[in-house]
Amino acid sequence: MTFPVYIGIGSLRIHPHILFESLAYATAFRLLIKRVRKDSITPSQRTSVIVGGMIGALIGAKMLVWLQHIDLIWQNQQQLLLLLLQGKTVVGALLGGLIGVEITKKILGIHQSTGDVFVFPLILGTAIGRIGCFLTGLSDRTYGIATTLPWGVDFGDGVLRHPTQLYEILFLLLLIIFLSWRSRFQYENGELFKFYLISYFGFRLLIDFIKPDFHPFFGLSAIQFACLLTILYYRRSIPQMIQLKN
Repeated sequence: MTFPVYIGIGSLRIHPHILFESLAYATAFRLLIKRVRKDSITPSQRTSVIVGGMIGALIGAKMLVWLQHIDLIWQNQQQLLLLLLQGKTVVGALLGGLIGVEITKKILGIHQSTGDVFVFPLILGTAIGRIGCFLTGLSDRTYGIATTLPWGVDFGDGVLRHPTQLYEILFLLLLIIFLSWRSRFQYENGELFKFYLISYFGFRLLIDFIKPDFHPFFGLSAIQFACLLTILYYRRSIPQMIQLKN
């Protein structure tokens, strides 16, 4: 396999990152529209919340990707500029989106949790997007460190690496299965989103130890540090979601 793996559609050769990122957005948005019909806030409020979340997600994704690769300031400023223009991080998008939603809710006077409807669209969209990250190869910078394990992947530099994108896809699929089962039982409004956030950020906190990132924050990367702070903030939600209520 030669990376990036371009996808042929008719006479077109489409870059995998562009194709799967577009599919991720389209799939997540379509699923979100179906799920918001069950929401308890008004359609106009929900539209405002979605827009606020999208703006926050865009800002957060760019800010955290800059902090993640801040070492490039003195190593390769051209590559840093390219990352700022093209790069984004799911963790930054989630945190930025969360802040954007909360600001919008405060402006509109909405006091109830609105995150549960986003959970499955976010998980599915992220999983689809990671397919594009894997097929893109080295330029996406989501690969892992070198490994001697039999499933190591050579992304084009002659080094067998952990396919951390595939690890994440597997984790997200398992998370969908668990949350689909858990949602059959009683839970407080907003707990589903909090548990998703804690689970995903916990996974990223651990899996990013096997990524060749800059780790300036007490041995953690910027993404890991953001994950740790979020987990500590929402840690009280874990027992509530584990406990089953009929």
